[in-house]
Amino acid sequence: MNDTTVKKVSAEVSPHGEMGQKYLVSGKTVSMRLWENQEPNEGKEAATRDYETVGYVISGRAELHLEGQMILLESGDSWLVPKGASHSYKILESFTAVEATSPPAEVHGRDNG
Repeated sequence: MNDTTVKKVSAEVSPHGEMGQKYLVSGKTVSMRLWENQEPNEGKEAATRDYETVGYVISGRAELHLEGQMILLESGDSWLVPKGASHSYKILESFTAVEATSPPAEVHGRDNG
């Protein structure tokens, strides 16, 4: 039997994570989250996560520091952070982006740490 579950999640009522993200819809193997109007910052310490992330910049600019590389992210760009890769973000101007994570970032404490 195929899974016929349909979900709709409105960003206005989505739960927020500790890092400022809004958790959007989530399935068994993938989830989405929204980073909305994140203000410029000096960047955080590098982290590694137990999930793969792909993202798309809606507006603003940020630097993605990934395994010793620096990638400038601007409106219209998309990116990939492989599972287990050391990375951090430095927001350069008010930043809005959507990400998908696989497996879902918010399950089993994967977003902690």
